[in-house]
Amino acid sequence: MDECIFCRIVKGEVPANVVYEDELTLAFMDIGQVNPGHTIVALKSHVAHIYNIDDAQAAAAFITATRIAQALKKAMQPAGMTLLQANEAAGWQTVSHFHIHVLPRHADDGVGLTWPAKHPPREKLERYAARIRAAIAETSAGRPSEQAT
Repeated sequence: MDECIFCRIVKGEVPANVVYEDELTLAFMDIGQVNPGHTIVALKSHVAHIYNIDDAQAAAAFITATRIAQALKKAMQPAGMTLLQANEAAGWQTVSHFHIHVLPRHADDGVGLTWPAKHPPREKLERYAARIRAAIAETSAGRPSEQAT
């Protein structure tokens, strides 16, 4: 994807302030810093959304995000940390390349999130859960069996 800004950063075609890199991920400073230290963890391969990443990519992205969060806590000493992973325009994704924002937080930093809880009855929650369980069964059919730990 030549037009993808994150792919161009991974290839070194666009400069970035890289803080960490491994085989599957690249972590770099977000040019739109919300708070000092705001870092993006991106997969090196172009995958637009979470729906298409494999288990190895998911694990690598979260391992890198954890490593970055731990380093940010030490280096920037924020009061808290927000990790944000968005998909599709309605989910607030602005770059169609899988990534996680690792954002150091401070009291009254101006960052907000509206969370209008609906509180449906348990019966409705069970209907939702049944639909999700069925979808998991369908998508898991082609995967190797997972062993309980």
